[in-house]
Amino acid sequence: MQKRSLGLDDRLYDYFLSVSLREPEILSQLRQETANHPAAMMQIAPEQGQFMALLVQLLGATKTLEIGVFTGYSSLSVALALPAHGKIFACDVSKEYTNIARRYWQQAGVANKIDLHLAPAIETLDRLLASGQSESFDFAFIDADKENYDCYYQRSLQLVRPGGLIAIDNVLWGGDVANFQVQNRSTRAIRALNEKLHHDERIALSLVPIADGLTLALKR
Repeated sequence: MQKRSLGLDDRLYDYFLSVSLREPEILSQLRQETANHPAAMMQIAPEQGQFMALLVQLLGATKTLEIGVFTGYSSLSVALALPAHGKIFACDVSKEYTNIARRYWQQAGVANKIDLHLAPAIETLDRLLASGQSESFDFAFIDADKENYDCYYQRSLQLVRPGGLIAIDNVLWGGDVANFQVQNRSTRAIRALNEKLHHDERIALSLVPIADGLTLALKR
């Protein structure tokens, strides 16, 4: 996984951030704390967080979904971009990781916008569907275990409204998706989903080479 955009050398990446990144102090603090975490590579890049916040604003989103929270950088980025009445339904299984996220949500004054569900994400998504919330979400972000990416995508596609957006992280997987000598389960799952999305006429598609690759799927 990448914590910065692929394909940029240090000099160009530093310049890129210097003229584009507008990172609030609370996000900078969270990123710095997470950098010392044993699982720090799960942290999204700051330019990706800012890009997602912009997408949420462009959509006029008020109701969003996040599958995979970790220490909360992506959810905090989105929450800060949502209006006061906006809501994130966040899915994760780790109390340890999300306790860090909760602390920063509280400090940023956005904890009231985030409804955290500590359970396997498929169970949470199925509950949302069973409760009649199909086509009620404006935006969904998928960044959890790669073997279940297709399951998360299928359910997110049902939950997102027509004209809503699904963003899928790590779709370039550090370049391993293009190295067919790499055949572990996670890499194969990402490759399979990338191929599926390429031919899925239910969506308009763009794979953006930001951070570790971010697929944007606009529901028709």
